Amino acid sequence: MQESVQDILEEGAVIASAPCRLDVGGTLDIGSFYYPLASLAPCTLNMAINLRTTVQLSPHRSGFIKISSRGFESAEYPIDHLPFDHPMGLMFAIAAYFHIDGIHIRIDSASPPRSALGGSSVAAVAMIGAYKRLYARLNQILVPDERIPLLAHAIEESIAGIPCGLQDHLAAVYGGVNLWHWNGKGLKELYKQEPLISEDQYSLLDKSLLLAYCGIPHASKDINGKWVRQFLAGDFRSEWAEIIQCTREFANALRAFDFERAVHWINRETDIRRRLTPEVLDGTGRELVISARDMRCGARFCGAGGGGCLWAVGDSPRISELKEKWKYLLRSEKDAKILEFSVDGAGLSGFAPNAHVI
Repeated sequence: MQESVQDILEEGAVIASAPCRLDVGGTLDIGSFYYPLASLAPCTLNMAINLRTTVQLSPHRSGFIKISSRGFESAEYPIDHLPFDHPMGLMFAIAAYFHIDGIHIRIDSASPPRSALGGSSVAAVAMIGAYKRLYARLNQILVPDERIPLLAHAIEESIAGIPCGLQDHLAAVYGGVNLWHWNGKGLKELYKQEPLISEDQYSLLDKSLLLAYCGIPHASKDINGKWVRQFLAGDFRSEWAEIIQCTREFANALRAFDFERAVHWINRETDIRRRLTPEVLDGTGRELVISARDMRCGARFCGAGGGGCLWAVGDSPRISELKEKWKYLLRSEKDAKILEFSVDGAGLSGFAPNAHVI
């Protein structure tokens, strides 16, 4: 098969892409949380956005894997000695799983590096999608579409050293605006997808959302790890129960385009998490949150916070005003900026997997 793969890559690169996401209720997609909290029906909301990560597979010298990605130094290793503790260790782990040498993997993300928009998980999904397209040219089925998020998550968790959530992978594969219900492996379906907004309403929703990169990369392992340690020790159980309520109520408000209620519930969720871990917001993040609330908008850090991006939601006129305010607040921060985006319903390019929809 090796010669056939090389012939295919010589004919032209294999490419796949997947979207990043905004989220509410993250961390509840980790088994350490959704099993003990099963009686409360834990859920996570995410919105895929068109800041996509693209993975390209092209030919390289035999016996080696090379990976190039913006924000990282290119790296090349023999196929049987790929380092999983490398800054691009997840990508090397996926390459090891497929174990085809002589490939140059190029990763191009439209979002800033370590922006807390789910970038590494999205790259993992896009990379599996690219390998699946490569195998498809050989008329071979590599992974059923609906298993792609589970495979990407399993490989990521196997090398991360901490429990990992699944929501980033699901947003990357399915796209759209969804509430994900976490059933766990004790039931037939690990998760269920509840679409919240129809695709013909995405343009309306876009006008009520705002996204900013604060210029400082995030370190989600530190904060996620702290949340897990706190929870396992028996601390803040009532706060996590309230986060489930906030997530569900925010989803209901968003579905109804009731931004007054949406603002209330997202701000409440942000306040709870700041109580657990004040470091989720740095100085710039705190200024952005205060300005959003002054304009009666809701604001939340992306992912586990600790740097990266913040996003806001509210009535479209207030979001327009807030955009100018955030531009002013970000003017002195190196690399900080407003990120232009829209909700993305496409998911992983070229695939239409069937989720467990309710």
